[in-house]
Order: sequence, then structure tokens, then C-alpha cells
Amino acid sequence: MKTLKNMIVVAFMLITVGVAAQNSKDSEIMADAQKAKTTLMEKDLGLQKFFSNASGYAIFPNVGKGGLIVGGASGNGVVYENGVPVGMTSLKKLNIGLQAGGQAVIEVIFFETDAALARFKQGNYELAAEASAVIAEEGKSENANYTDGVMVFALPKAGLMVDASIGGQKFEYHAF
Repeated sequence: MKTLKNMIVVAFMLITVGVAAQNSKDSEIMADAQKAKTTLMEKDLGLQKFFSNASGYAIFPNVGKGGLIVGGASGNGVVYENGVPVGMTSLKKLNIGLQAGGQAVIEVIFFETDAALARFKQGNYELAAEASAVIAEEGKSENANYTDGVMVFALPKAGLMVDASIGGQKFEYHAF
């Protein structure tokens, strides 16, 4: 009986530490997402209209990608609805084709309508292979348009990657 009590206490402590660590990780990602948003708007002031008018957006402050013929990418981010954080998200990407190198980028996905955001928040969302990101540079957002209620902007942070491949991104969402 004493052993069972000890196991329960240890399990409770591990769960508590795990929750605290996760909250710390989420807080760090949220702070990085705010910095990434500021960086994006400094790079292209036209993005302010998307941040203001979109039903929601997901910011991935640190997406790492790399490959040599077969490639991939991953990152964690924050989902905002009407400018308020509502959950955490992660992305995974797998692609194949002519590619070489590694790169770190900031990625933001804007959702034009409540319906587009709701589809993302259902939990297992995918962006098709033909979805492409607009590189965030001064003036690039002026002619950017939504496709199926979604628009993606990316800003390279470090590294270099040559990429002419096909693949898609898959996202998971977890509400607070």
C-alpha cells in the first residue's frame, strides 16, 4: 500500500513538473511570436492591414527547414483570433525534389474568414502543395491575395536553401 502511495505521489509530481514546463515553453513561444510579428511589420508595413483585418492568424516565430533531395520543416507557433491568442499550433512539412541547404524562417498564416480559421482549429489542417508563401519584403504585401481564405507570408532569418520541390504542410492545433 505504501508503494502505491509513493507511486501516486511521484506520478503527481511528474505531471505537475510537466505542466509547468509546457507552460514555460508556451510562454517562450508566445513571446517569440510577438517579436516575430514586430519584425514582420518592420519589414513590410503593409502587413499591418492583414493583422488588423484577418479573422485570425498563426505565427510560427522559428521554423527550421532543411533538405537534400528529401527535406522537411517543423516549428511551433501561436494562433490568434481577432488579435487574441487562443491556442498553440505546430507545423510539419515533408517534401521531395531539387533542394539543398538549411534555413530558419518566420512564417505567418492569415485566415480571411471565421470559416477558414475554424477549419484550421479543427486540429489536423493541411496546406496543399501548390500553396506558396509570399516573402515578407517592403511592398510585397500590397498585391498579395487570399487563396481559399488563407494567405502565407514568410521571412527568412538565417541560412540558405535552394528549393524546387513539392510537398505540403500539416498543422496541429491545441486550444488553451
